[in-house]
Amino acid sequence: MRGVTEAPRRQASPPDDDTPLLDELMPWSVAPLRFGRGWVVAPDARTLRGRWDRLVAAEGGEREALFRPSRGRTTGSAVAALPGQRTGTGRFARESGPCPEPVRVASGPFDEQWLLPDHRLLDTARPELWRVAGGPQVFAVEQGYVPGAAGPPLLLTGALPEGRSPAGRPGRIRPLFRRPGGEEPNLAPGLLGFLAERYGSADAGRWLAWTVAAAVPSPAGCRVPLPADRETWEAGVALGRELMDVQLRGALTGARPRLPGGRRPYVRAAFPPRPEALAYDSGGEVLSAGGGLVSPVPEAAWEYRVGGVRVLEQWFARRTAVAEPGSLEAIGPAAWPQEWTSELLDLVTTLALLGAREPDRSPFTAAVGGPGRAELRAAGVLPVPDGARRPASVLDHEEEGPEGQFMLV
Repeated sequence: MRGVTEAPRRQASPPDDDTPLLDELMPWSVAPLRFGRGWVVAPDARTLRGRWDRLVAAEGGEREALFRPSRGRTTGSAVAALPGQRTGTGRFARESGPCPEPVRVASGPFDEQWLLPDHRLLDTARPELWRVAGGPQVFAVEQGYVPGAAGPPLLLTGALPEGRSPAGRPGRIRPLFRRPGGEEPNLAPGLLGFLAERYGSADAGRWLAWTVAAAVPSPAGCRVPLPADRETWEAGVALGRELMDVQLRGALTGARPRLPGGRRPYVRAAFPPRPEALAYDSGGEVLSAGGGLVSPVPEAAWEYRVGGVRVLEQWFARRTAVAEPGSLEAIGPAAWPQEWTSELLDLVTTLALLGAREPDRSPFTAAVGGPGRAELRAAGVLPVPDGARRPASVLDHEEEGPEGQFMLV
């Protein structure tokens, strides 16, 4: 068995400075969310309801201590409701109502958890992202650059992303669309027309598929080489759509991703109530945790990393970390829930499929002879106008402001 190992170093030629940056081609981006307190997010919604009930049952100094105040939020902060959420806007010190319905968020690479969507609890919630979430929206989470680290530079999620980097480097969240309902692609003005003229067809989804297949990290940010011919473009789009569907857990095809050849990870021995360590046996393709056994687990799943950090280990560690006694974080399941095991099996499949296809990206990440920044400038696609880097105006609905007042945004 083996546990944590050093991340393998990936040697790759750095992209040319003429290769366009994702920041130029998907210009509107948002910094990661900052929750400010760990108890507002959990792997299961039941835990969040228990934490809320404990907090609102407390009064005075005890409530303040459990809340974990910060410079951004205290129990006396007055803030607007988050877009699309019907939560209180009075000061939390007076809160006595029921728990708001938890929402699904991407709280790390391939780690969907639950969040209390109450603006009074979150230091920096990025309301502009909440306004465009849902429906056909896809968030591209650009990972912070880590020299030599293995892992994709871009991850996709349909859930609202926290945007946290496993390596502690700041990244950026780039919505595919600037408005709700899949309206107005978040692309440099003129880019789709340029791509359609060059390759015959282009839309926001095909563009994102190519980007997933071809994106490469660089110190300046994620770069997206463009191909020299239509055939390469179509091949990259086809691969990118497959990778997108796996990352989005079958949202494009309507079918959950499965390993080829009928293989499927199973629970060979149930997890104990409190598993403490995760280990992997490559010979038997077995993942173990305190007597619990899952197999087959392809080595590509175990070795899959983001920012140089092994995803399976981080996922497990966030569910088994020991919390401070008496804190809200200490409120959680008494034993390892069955639904966590089901999520682990799905995660193994996702990572195995992505890891197996990673070498297939090479022809597209090394695309040469295609249009670069100079040609995009000549075509008027670059530089991007300042307005494209700001969120679109939303003036068609009311949002509740602090203390129950209403405002237009």
